[in-house]
Amino acid sequence: MSGRELVERAQRGDHDAFAVLATAASARLDAAARLILRDRELARDAVQNALVRAWRDLPGLRDPDRFDAWLHRLLVNACLDEARRRRRRPAEVEMLSTAMFSTAGEVHHLADRDLVERALGRLEPENRALVVLHYYLGYAVPDAAASLGISLPAAKSRLHRALAAMRHALTSEFTPTAEPEGGRIS
Repeated sequence: MSGRELVERAQRGDHDAFAVLATAASARLDAAARLILRDRELARDAVQNALVRAWRDLPGLRDPDRFDAWLHRLLVNACLDEARRRRRRPAEVEMLSTAMFSTAGEVHHLADRDLVERALGRLEPENRALVVLHYYLGYAVPDAAASLGISLPAAKSRLHRALAAMRHALTSEFTPTAEPEGGRIS
């Protein structure tokens, strides 16, 4: 059965068809939500909220072929809602052990990934969502703009500013600090 047929059946209230659609999209939605929110539990909440909204609003979807883009837009909106609520919560940090990596290359890869994720984390959630849609989910900029409900020029401008901010954050990580006179800290 094609994706369009599944969407049309789900629009008519077929729970099984929607379950197939949700299962097929859940890993990708979860990955995107984690990148946007940077918190596993909040990401799960956002995915669940997006899927609940999708089920509720699915009969109103005009073009079944745009289901994936529509679902990602619901997810981004759910993530932004969670990010607004999160501002009132303390941040939680999850530590990974380097013992689980067998080679130095894997540790360096983890360090590089950590730098990029920290730079991504410094962006505002709206800009982070655009970067995730374009670079992690592979959306073309016009499609990412449509998913976020913004104009193409606005998306291009935000993406440019977001990448510049990430570049600045990455280069500032590697800027050597001035060594005190005599080379020692007193």
